This record gives sequence, structure tokens and C-alpha cells, in this order.
Amino acid sequence: MHQTVERLTQTDFMADNNKVKIWIQLADASNPIALSISPEDEENYRKAEELVNTLWKKWMTRFGGESADVLGRVAFQFARLYLEAYGENREVNEFLTDLDNKLDALLGTED
Repeated sequence: MHQTVERLTQTDFMADNNKVKIWIQLADASNPIALSISPEDEENYRKAEELVNTLWKKWMTRFGGESADVLGRVAFQFARLYLEAYGENREVNEFLTDLDNKLDALLGTED
């Protein structure tokens, strides 16, 4: 499933922002997706690629059907999980901001 990518050459680095070109292979798509990213972000992109492909393969085996339909379900699942995590983070940030304001008020250090 994961396509081996040739070692990057110097021309694969973009001079303006030190970007590298990588290729992401999703599901059984015939063409990989070319991306220009910061080198420090590559690990996250590879993990995301692996997560999508693992879930796609699992659901293809379990439910069958058209590859594009299953990939759409995978995309929906990740979008739903993203929104849940975003909501949880927002609630935590609001709580911390409120706590910070209360501590400032108690200490008399309001800005």
C-alpha cells in the first residue's frame, strides 16, 4: 500500500521556505498526492497517511463496496473526530482563560 519514495535530491528542497516534496498514497488511488511541506511536518503527514490507509483497508475488508465510497466514510470519520477534539480543546481553553482571569483578580495583577 505505502509506495516507496525515492530519496529526495537537492532540487526537491524549495529555496524560499526549506520545503520538501513528499508523495502521499491514499487507499488504492492510482496517483499519489504530491505535497510541499516543512521537513519537521513530514512525520505527521506520514502518520496521517498510515491512519487513513489502515482504516480504509479495515473497512474495505469488513464492509466491502467501492473504494471511493469507503474512502469517503474514512474522511467523514476523521472529520467527525477532528470536530470533537476541536470542541474539547475550545472548552479547555475557555476554562483556562477563565481560571487565569480569576487568579489575576485574586492577585490584583489584571492587565
